[in-house]
Amino acid sequence: MYKILIVEDDPKIADLLKSHIEKYGDTAIVIHEFDRVLEQFRLHAPHIVLLDINLPSFDGYFWCRQIRQVSTCPIIFISARDGKMDQVMALENGADDFITKPFYYEIVMAKIRSQLRRVYGDYAVKGEERTVEQGGLVLYPERMELHFGNRSVALSKKETILMETLMERSPRVVSREVILEKLWDDAFVDDNTLSVNITRVRKRLAELGLEETLETVRGLGYRLNMNEKGPR
Repeated sequence: MYKILIVEDDPKIADLLKSHIEKYGDTAIVIHEFDRVLEQFRLHAPHIVLLDINLPSFDGYFWCRQIRQVSTCPIIFISARDGKMDQVMALENGADDFITKPFYYEIVMAKIRSQLRRVYGDYAVKGEERTVEQGGLVLYPERMELHFGNRSVALSKKETILMETLMERSPRVVSREVILEKLWDDAFVDDNTLSVNITRVRKRLAELGLEETLETVRGLGYRLNMNEKGPR
Protein backbone atom coordinates (compact mmCIF):
# COMPACT_ATOMS: atom_id res chain seq x y z
CA MET A 1 0.00 0.00 0.00
CA TYR A 2 1.38 3.39 -1.03
CA LYS A 3 0.80 6.85 0.45
CA ILE A 4 -0.07 9.68 -1.93
CA LEU A 5 -0.02 13.28 -0.70
CA ILE A 6 -2.52 15.61 -2.43
CA VAL A 7 -1.68 19.32 -2.40
CA GLU A 8 -4.71 20.84 -4.14
CA ASP A 9 -6.76 23.82 -2.90
CA ASP A 10 -9.91 22.92 -4.84
CA PRO A 11 -11.79 20.70 -2.33
CA LYS A 12 -13.89 19.00 -5.02
CA ILE A 13 -10.86 17.98 -7.11
CA ALA A 14 -8.93 16.92 -4.00
CA ASP A 15 -11.80 14.73 -2.78
CA LEU A 16 -12.26 13.10 -6.20
CA LEU A 17 -8.54 12.37 -6.44
CA LYS A 18 -8.62 10.87 -2.95
CA SER A 19 -11.62 8.69 -3.88
CA HIS A 20 -9.96 7.34 -7.04
CA ILE A 21 -6.67 6.65 -5.28
CA GLU A 22 -8.35 4.75 -2.46
CA LYS A 23 -10.20 2.56 -4.98
CA TYR A 24 -6.79 1.11 -5.81
CA GLY A 25 -6.17 0.27 -2.14
CA ASP A 26 -3.68 3.07 -1.51
CA THR A 27 -3.81 5.83 1.10
CA ALA A 28 -4.55 9.41 0.01
CA ILE A 29 -3.71 12.30 2.33
CA VAL A 30 -5.24 15.69 1.49
CA ILE A 31 -3.45 18.78 2.79
CA HIS A 32 -5.57 21.67 4.11
CA GLU A 33 -2.85 23.85 5.64
CA PHE A 34 -1.11 25.27 2.60
CA ASP A 35 1.48 27.22 4.57
CA ARG A 36 2.77 23.98 6.13
CA VAL A 37 3.21 21.72 3.09
CA LEU A 38 6.79 20.70 3.88
CA GLU A 39 5.91 20.00 7.50
CA GLN A 40 3.04 17.76 6.40
CA PHE A 41 5.31 16.05 3.88
CA ARG A 42 7.81 15.26 6.64
CA LEU A 43 5.06 14.00 8.91
CA HIS A 44 3.46 11.62 6.40
CA ALA A 45 6.56 10.66 4.33
CA PRO A 46 4.47 9.85 1.21
CA HIS A 47 5.61 7.73 -1.71
CA ILE A 48 4.37 10.31 -4.26
CA VAL A 49 3.03 13.89 -4.29
CA LEU A 50 0.29 15.42 -6.46
CA LEU A 51 0.94 19.15 -6.48
CA ASP A 52 -1.04 22.10 -7.85
CA ILE A 53 0.76 25.29 -8.95
CA ASN A 54 -1.76 27.90 -7.79
CA LEU A 55 -1.84 27.60 -4.02
CA PRO A 56 -2.40 30.03 -1.14
CA SER A 57 0.71 31.55 0.49
CA PHE A 58 3.35 29.96 -1.78
CA ASP A 59 2.99 28.39 -5.21
CA GLY A 60 3.65 24.79 -6.14
CA TYR A 61 7.07 25.58 -7.60
CA PHE A 62 8.21 26.79 -4.18
CA TRP A 63 6.96 23.67 -2.40
CA CYS A 64 8.45 21.41 -5.05
CA ARG A 65 11.87 22.95 -4.39
CA GLN A 66 11.39 22.57 -0.64
CA ILE A 67 10.46 18.88 -0.95
CA ARG A 68 13.41 18.25 -3.27
CA GLN A 69 15.77 19.40 -0.51
CA VAL A 70 14.69 16.45 1.66
CA SER A 71 13.37 13.78 -0.73
CA THR A 72 13.58 12.30 -4.22
CA CYS A 73 10.04 10.88 -4.16
CA PRO A 74 8.03 11.38 -7.39
CA ILE A 75 6.17 14.70 -7.73
CA ILE A 76 3.42 15.13 -10.33
CA PHE A 77 2.09 18.63 -11.01
CA ILE A 78 -1.65 18.90 -11.70
CA SER A 79 -2.56 22.39 -12.89
CA ALA A 80 -4.96 24.46 -14.98
CA ARG A 81 -1.92 26.26 -16.38
CA ASP A 82 -1.26 24.77 -19.81
CA GLY A 83 1.55 26.95 -21.12
CA LYS A 84 4.80 25.38 -22.23
CA MET A 85 6.80 27.50 -19.78
CA ASP A 86 4.66 26.29 -16.86
CA GLN A 87 5.57 22.71 -17.71
CA VAL A 88 9.22 23.63 -18.21
CA MET A 89 9.32 25.43 -14.85
CA ALA A 90 7.68 22.46 -13.12
CA LEU A 91 10.28 20.05 -14.47
CA GLU A 92 13.17 22.42 -13.78
CA ASN A 93 11.99 22.85 -10.18
CA GLY A 94 12.11 19.09 -9.62
CA ALA A 95 8.82 17.62 -10.87
CA ASP A 96 8.66 14.23 -12.57
CA ASP A 97 5.51 14.79 -14.63
CA PHE A 98 2.84 17.39 -15.45
CA ILE A 99 -0.90 16.88 -16.00
CA THR A 100 -3.11 19.70 -17.31
CA LYS A 101 -6.62 20.35 -15.97
CA PRO A 102 -9.24 19.35 -16.87
CA PHE A 103 -8.11 15.75 -16.91
CA TYR A 104 -9.41 12.20 -16.90
CA TYR A 105 -8.94 10.59 -13.50
CA GLU A 106 -7.97 7.34 -15.21
CA ILE A 107 -5.00 9.14 -16.79
CA VAL A 108 -3.97 10.56 -13.42
CA MET A 109 -4.10 7.08 -11.91
CA ALA A 110 -2.09 5.64 -14.81
CA LYS A 111 0.57 8.33 -14.29
CA ILE A 112 0.67 7.61 -10.56
CA ARG A 113 1.04 3.85 -11.13
CA SER A 114 3.77 4.49 -13.70
CA GLN A 115 5.80 6.60 -11.26
CA LEU A 116 5.30 4.08 -8.45
CA ARG A 117 6.51 1.23 -10.69
CA ARG A 118 9.50 3.27 -11.81
CA VAL A 119 10.65 4.19 -8.30
CA TYR A 120 9.39 1.37 -6.08
CA GLY A 121 8.18 -1.48 -8.24
CA ASP A 122 8.91 -3.49 -11.37
CA TYR A 123 11.05 -0.84 -13.07
CA ALA A 124 12.96 0.31 -10.01
CA VAL A 125 16.72 -0.17 -9.96
CA LYS A 126 17.28 -3.51 -8.31
CA GLY A 127 19.55 -3.95 -5.36
CA GLU A 128 19.07 -4.38 -1.65
CA GLU A 129 18.24 -1.12 0.07
CA ARG A 130 20.57 -0.16 2.88
CA THR A 131 19.02 0.29 6.32
CA VAL A 132 20.28 1.15 9.79
CA GLU A 133 18.32 -0.31 12.72
CA GLN A 134 18.43 0.32 16.43
CA GLY A 135 15.84 -0.75 18.99
CA GLY A 136 12.91 -0.77 16.56
CA LEU A 137 14.02 2.47 14.90
CA VAL A 138 14.79 2.03 11.19
CA LEU A 139 16.64 4.56 9.04
CA TYR A 140 16.53 4.39 5.24
CA PRO A 141 19.52 6.60 4.28
CA GLU A 142 18.87 6.46 0.53
CA ARG A 143 15.25 7.54 0.97
CA MET A 144 16.10 9.94 3.82
CA GLU A 145 13.29 8.46 5.92
CA LEU A 146 13.07 7.37 9.55
CA HIS A 147 10.53 4.73 10.64
CA PHE A 148 9.33 3.55 14.04
CA GLY A 149 6.39 1.16 14.31
CA ASN A 150 3.71 2.42 11.91
CA ARG A 151 5.02 5.98 11.87
CA SER A 152 7.53 7.57 9.51
CA VAL A 153 9.10 10.98 8.92
CA ALA A 154 11.17 12.47 6.10
CA LEU A 155 14.62 13.84 6.92
CA SER A 156 16.94 16.37 5.35
CA LYS A 157 20.37 15.26 4.18
CA LYS A 158 22.07 16.61 7.33
CA GLU A 159 19.44 15.00 9.59
CA THR A 160 19.97 11.67 7.81
CA ILE A 161 23.75 11.79 8.33
CA LEU A 162 23.32 12.78 11.97
CA MET A 163 20.79 10.01 12.66
CA GLU A 164 22.98 7.41 10.96
CA THR A 165 25.98 8.47 13.05
CA LEU A 166 24.01 8.29 16.30
CA MET A 167 22.29 4.99 15.46
CA GLU A 168 25.48 3.20 14.37
CA ARG A 169 27.15 4.05 17.69
CA SER A 170 24.15 3.66 20.01
CA PRO A 171 24.13 3.28 23.00
CA ARG A 172 27.64 4.78 23.07
CA VAL A 173 28.17 8.52 23.38
CA VAL A 174 29.07 10.28 20.12
CA SER A 175 31.39 13.23 20.66
CA ARG A 176 30.64 16.64 19.21
CA GLU A 177 33.91 16.41 17.27
CA VAL A 178 32.84 13.21 15.51
CA ILE A 179 29.45 14.69 14.60
CA LEU A 180 31.02 17.91 13.30
CA GLU A 181 33.43 15.93 11.13
CA LYS A 182 30.62 13.76 9.72
CA LEU A 183 28.40 16.73 8.90
CA TRP A 184 30.84 19.37 7.75
CA ASP A 185 34.23 17.64 7.25
CA ASP A 186 36.93 20.11 8.29
CA ALA A 187 34.87 23.28 7.83
CA PHE A 188 34.59 25.60 10.81
CA VAL A 189 31.12 25.46 12.34
CA ASP A 190 30.08 27.13 15.57
CA ASP A 191 28.36 25.28 18.42
CA ASN A 192 25.03 26.93 17.72
CA THR A 193 24.86 25.38 14.23
CA LEU A 194 25.34 21.91 15.68
CA SER A 195 22.75 22.60 18.39
CA VAL A 196 20.22 23.63 15.73
CA ASN A 197 20.72 20.31 13.90
CA ILE A 198 20.42 18.33 17.16
CA THR A 199 17.17 20.17 17.91
CA ARG A 200 15.80 19.29 14.46
CA VAL A 201 16.61 15.59 14.94
CA ARG A 202 14.94 15.65 18.38
CA LYS A 203 11.84 17.07 16.70
CA ARG A 204 11.81 14.25 14.11
CA LEU A 205 12.13 11.67 16.90
CA ALA A 206 9.28 13.36 18.81
CA GLU A 207 7.09 13.06 15.69
CA LEU A 208 7.66 9.29 15.97
CA GLY A 209 6.70 9.32 19.66
CA LEU A 210 10.32 9.06 20.82
CA GLU A 211 10.68 12.10 23.06
CA GLU A 212 13.75 12.15 25.34
CA THR A 213 15.46 9.43 23.30
CA LEU A 214 18.38 11.62 22.23
CA GLU A 215 20.37 12.49 25.35
CA THR A 216 22.90 15.27 25.88
CA VAL A 217 25.91 14.00 27.81
CA ARG A 218 27.40 17.16 29.26
CA GLY A 219 31.01 17.77 28.29
CA LEU A 220 31.08 14.75 25.95
CA GLY A 221 28.44 14.77 23.24
CA TYR A 222 25.17 12.98 22.47
CA ARG A 223 23.73 9.49 22.87
CA LEU A 224 20.76 7.81 21.23
CA ASN A 225 19.24 5.61 23.91
CA MET A 226 16.68 3.13 22.54
CA ASN A 227 16.82 0.84 25.57
CA GLU A 228 13.44 -0.76 26.27
CA LYS A 229 11.91 1.03 23.32
CA GLY A 230 9.96 -0.85 20.69
CA PRO A 231 7.41 -0.32 17.92
CA ARG A 232 4.03 0.82 19.16
